[in-house]
Amino acid sequence: MRQKGKNMSPLFVLINPYSGQKALRRQRLYLFELLRRRQEAFSYQVTEYAGHAVELSRQAVEDGFRRLLILGGDGTLNEAINGIMTANITPEDRQQVQIGLMPRGTGNDFARYWQLDKHYRRSLDRFFSGKAHPLDIGCLTFYRNGETYHRYFVNSIGFGVDPLTCVYADKLKPYIGSHAINYLFGLFRALRKQQPIPMTIYADGEPLPMNWKEDGEARYDGSLYTMNIGNGPYSGGGIRQNPTADPTDGVLNGMLVAKPTFRQILRALPRLFNGRLTDIPFVHSLTGKDIKIETSKHLLVETDGILLHFTGSCRVQCLHHALQLVVA
Repeated sequence: MRQKGKNMSPLFVLINPYSGQKALRRQRLYLFELLRRRQEAFSYQVTEYAGHAVELSRQAVEDGFRRLLILGGDGTLNEAINGIMTANITPEDRQQVQIGLMPRGTGNDFARYWQLDKHYRRSLDRFFSGKAHPLDIGCLTFYRNGETYHRYFVNSIGFGVDPLTCVYADKLKPYIGSHAINYLFGLFRALRKQQPIPMTIYADGEPLPMNWKEDGEARYDGSLYTMNIGNGPYSGGGIRQNPTADPTDGVLNGMLVAKPTFRQILRALPRLFNGRLTDIPFVHSLTGKDIKIETSKHLLVETDGILLHFTGSCRVQCLHHALQLVVA
């Protein structure tokens, strides 16, 4: 549906009706009234199924829209980013695309970094009064049956415990609804179930040191229990796995754990939310623009909470200032 106005740069509004369903009608009415008062030219679309936001955002930028406002959570944002990054436009045009966010999901981890919350009026005020910030985008490259695939992410990508946590958190939604605490319950179960995965990891061409020890505790021994590579610092509903990650600096930050003991897991739990997780000796930190993972095993991976699976090696890269984010 299109609403005409005098603004020379029309806005495309993408709405996920399945995130925060109870408040959606009130939020939509407020947004549309605000757009009319501002005499904004806009179009909007409502997602109908998983992956629909990829199609809608791709079509929007191919149709000439360069401003997109996303009403949804991390998953909706991830799909929109993938639509923009795979659209048939030039890289120069893509760098001019501006996105805004009105958080409506469960975790809202990317929004948390920018201090955006579910107070929808405040989020919209910050979008319409904000300025464009150059934004880095992460790119996962993986392979299936000899074909190369790319999946883009804006906040983080997780291996091991991370994606398993998402699996268990999603299973709780029919029983307790969509809440950040789902991730905490899912994490406790994932910590018990996850088994180490043998792999070799390279950051900007340099392999992580094998059997490196500090205070008698092994940091990395060629097997992986969990790893999160962050463009932003938060994941899993507010866990600060990569506290120094900055989605504008052109570098990805990562943390990984090899084979923790039960005692080590207990030591780590109190630090999940205070930004001190990487202070623990058995938690290894890495940074890089190009991170390669070599393995022959099957991998379950989450990108901004969306699950993927494939077998074999992969690559995670930072695409510096690929898009723009509008926020005050």
